Amino acid sequence: MKRQGHGVFALVKVNLKLVGLGVLCLVLGAGAVIAAAATAEGKDIPVVMYHALLKDEARHGKYVISPAEFESDLRYLQEHGYTTILVEDLIAYTQGAPLPEKPVLLTFDDGYYNNYLYGFPLAKAYSSKFVLSPIGRCTDLYTDTPDENAYYSHATWPQLREMAESGLVEVQNHSYDMHQGKGGRLGLKQRPGEPEGAYRQLITEDLLQAQQAIEEGVGLRPTALAYPFGAVSKSTPEIVKGLGFQCTFSCQEHISRVTRDPASLYDLGRILRKSRLSSQQYFEKTI
Repeated sequence: MKRQGHGVFALVKVNLKLVGLGVLCLVLGAGAVIAAAATAEGKDIPVVMYHALLKDEARHGKYVISPAEFESDLRYLQEHGYTTILVEDLIAYTQGAPLPEKPVLLTFDDGYYNNYLYGFPLAKAYSSKFVLSPIGRCTDLYTDTPDENAYYSHATWPQLREMAESGLVEVQNHSYDMHQGKGGRLGLKQRPGEPEGAYRQLITEDLLQAQQAIEEGVGLRPTALAYPFGAVSKSTPEIVKGLGFQCTFSCQEHISRVTRDPASLYDLGRILRKSRLSSQQYFEKTI
């Protein structure tokens, strides 16, 4: 009887192990299905990259377009059923919230005063949104010594706060003082031969300085980083993620697919908006 009981007990143990394995397989299988579904479900997000807006035709070109061209873009997008969104909408999407049927993200780099002078009134007129990523040092400079010149000035902290509080403009990070190409460094890119520890400390201090300046000046802490010049090194993305950024913008010209996976928000492509193209010509190529 003891042997028989022992045999039954052993058989039960074996069966329990099999059941446990079966449950584990089901859990892992379900997890894989959920992960696959999160990756499969997604939206193609066109991201437009602007810089400056000026009326002077002599300045129009690769990085400067006219206010009239920007207005034409906003009108084109509205007439063709597109909805302008912000980074906060992308983050919410990865957490389960919906996106509009035809989303588009408009971004302005550097934080020029002319974005406030011309772009912001047009955004209000068309109920359109855009992301603005200022260079922190330049914002500090023009806040301390105001000089409202459309050609070269940068927006001040009060102007950035006004735009942000409208709900139409989202202020993000573009570095504090690394939007330059000198001394063998381009933007956030690591110099050849630069020690990894020194490099990590440098960009960490710069980006956190910009985070603090924007939070104090605008009232919100940025969630995204627009890489200056799109320049990165091998370890840059990992450092940036470690600082809490949930989204990054590159200068690679392609449309990115955003899914429910938060990792899909890194290294989003952007397509530069140049002057002397009609809105139809530009957007037919872009979206």
